[in-house]
Amino acid sequence: MTKLKIGILGLQGDIEEHEKAVLRACGKMGLECVVTRVKNAESLNSVDCIIIPGGESTVMGGLLYRNGLLPELRKRICNGLPVLGTCAGLVLLAKKVRDRVLGETGQQTLGVLDAEVERNHFGRQRESFELFLKIPSIGGEPFKAVFIRAPVVLSVWNNTEVLATLGNIKVFVKENNIFATSFHPELTEDTRIHELFLKNIVEVIS
Repeated sequence: MTKLKIGILGLQGDIEEHEKAVLRACGKMGLECVVTRVKNAESLNSVDCIIIPGGESTVMGGLLYRNGLLPELRKRICNGLPVLGTCAGLVLLAKKVRDRVLGETGQQTLGVLDAEVERNHFGRQRESFELFLKIPSIGGEPFKAVFIRAPVVLSVWNNTEVLATLGNIKVFVKENNIFATSFHPELTEDTRIHELFLKNIVEVIS
């Protein structure tokens, strides 16, 4: 297999944390990879997959729109580019977005994931928390999930699968080439979610 080219949307958010997590995951899996920050259409066209990090979804959506990346990224994801969105990345991927307090947001999103997402479901920064989630698709012990001003998935339709829940709340979903979490897997030493994402890519391009 040729060296895997992993893109991380480099406009705002937990970029460096994802870079480190991806490199650790590739090391554990024995994959050769190169990680690049995607900031324009040229860098987007060179990658085999992309990660949309946690951060400020409204800021990231506005930057995507202003630099012309939004339609290009949407097109590539719709054509099968594997994508992992975490926290704000989940919001940017969703077809429907609302805010716990404000209701409909009207913000710029990619609109590629068949899901309705609610921003700031648990409250603001002071309501952030960590807990261990059971995620059958990654196997092993429960995963330490870090929730910071976290969104949740209110509903899904068509082919979207629910991979993890917190009680009856959906916090990890997958639709074909799209993976999305409410929490921040990049903020732990556990790389199993990144490994799950990368394994899916390897299976597709092998």
